[in-house]
Amino acid sequence: MMDFRELNRLNRRDMLRGTAMLGAGAAFMQPVPLWAQSGTMTDIRKAAEAGKDASIKRIRDWIALPSIAAENRSMPEGAAYMAELAKDAGFTNVEIVPTDGHPGVFGTIDVGAKRTLGIYFMYDVKQFDPAEWSSPPLEGKMVERPGFGQAIMGRGAVNQKGPEATFLAALHAIRAAGRKLPVNIVLVCEGEEEIGSPHFRQIATKPNILAALKKCEGIFIPFASQGKTGNVTVNLGSKGIIELELIASGEKWGRGPKGDVHSSLKAMVDSPAWRLVQALQTLVTPDGNKPAIEGWFENVRPLTEREKTLIREAAKAGDEAQQKQALGITHWIDNLSYDDALIRLAQEPTVNIEGLVAGYTGPGGKTVLPGKAVAKLDLRLVPNQTRAEAEKKLRAHLDKHGFTDVEVNVSGGYDPTEVAEDSRLVRSELATYKKLGVATSLNPRMAGSWPGSTFTAPPVSIPAAHFGIGHGSGAHAPDEYFLIDSTNPKVAGLVDATMGFAEFLYTLAAIK
Repeated sequence: MMDFRELNRLNRRDMLRGTAMLGAGAAFMQPVPLWAQSGTMTDIRKAAEAGKDASIKRIRDWIALPSIAAENRSMPEGAAYMAELAKDAGFTNVEIVPTDGHPGVFGTIDVGAKRTLGIYFMYDVKQFDPAEWSSPPLEGKMVERPGFGQAIMGRGAVNQKGPEATFLAALHAIRAAGRKLPVNIVLVCEGEEEIGSPHFRQIATKPNILAALKKCEGIFIPFASQGKTGNVTVNLGSKGIIELELIASGEKWGRGPKGDVHSSLKAMVDSPAWRLVQALQTLVTPDGNKPAIEGWFENVRPLTEREKTLIREAAKAGDEAQQKQALGITHWIDNLSYDDALIRLAQEPTVNIEGLVAGYTGPGGKTVLPGKAVAKLDLRLVPNQTRAEAEKKLRAHLDKHGFTDVEVNVSGGYDPTEVAEDSRLVRSELATYKKLGVATSLNPRMAGSWPGSTFTAPPVSIPAAHFGIGHGSGAHAPDEYFLIDSTNPKVAGLVDATMGFAEFLYTLAAIK
């Protein structure tokens, strides 16, 4: 943990400066040669500022094309557009990669550098209901966000098109400045992240792509990581996830109706909806707070004392009251303290109900007895659980409890991700944040999920992480936005975030 300090530069046109006093992870820091000389970065910044309008247009145009895998909406168009973005940013050998589902995109930039960096993109976004938004979700309108400044609003603005387009802006700026990239870059992109990346492994293990990835020092996903304080958390891993549906139906059960019938018949007819409720109750303890699936914790690796210490130290800089207010809650689970709740957040696997659907859900009542009921679940996994193990144990649990008729339809998912604290990728992140004057802490594990395990596990076996400054919010929710012009001196706007990526590339090239 570090001593958080005010960034000492208020002019947003200059690079964020200052000192972040690294504690956790400092043992792995090594001196960074002055590889990225001031003249180089000054020229790149001028190019980034000159290209700002083009960068905004790039984000806005991308937002206007919503590729939604869950709805099979504009997926070929999304892949084609991603390929054009890659070519425009200087990637060669760009190809649209077919899978058994939606396609991915691959490309490389080879400048003959000593080191190669992988970059992971996704071009798909979550579904949206325009009625819930204060601005049309595909318009990319500029809006004022109190405490931050002017932001672009739209589906995918922060997850992930804004940060990804900002990384592309860094490539454009380096080229426009007449500078040579300090590292080679391998781009791997998918269009199914929002449905659990069911076919992403097919992309990453395609022979030519696998060969390119195995040359990489590591791979990262662009990330807008700053809140109001400007502080950044470097995550050393992420939970895995399985997305699935449990379905109870009269047809499969052999009891109850095959379709909806009048509710008055409940006195003489079994209910598939109650059947599903009973099955769900067996998956967790009575309070719903702990998985009760047989063998679920068999391979769970508890957090180490060091990992718990990192979380407790990070909690000191957190704002518990603000976080509760943002979440709309008054108590943490099991009435835990803030520290213990954060430890539990990182350590515990979960069984969560995303949605329940059965019968009539419109206005008023409709007296039916549904013939089918569906529960949408997500299961978060921690090291050393695996998706394959978890799916097998869920099915065995339902069967053991007499629910052999309840269907388990898995739509996607992947294993947890871990990255070594002393990897060159993480050390480069910490060194870059320090150079930018961004206060940084280490977090053992992010509670959210991304398919980083595709890279960290064999056969790719390279470090994988998040990186980026800048700010955005509303991922998966209405009024999603990405900050463009910051009025907060601690938080990067578009140009500063662009420079953050440029600094990272030069730091990775130079660090020992």
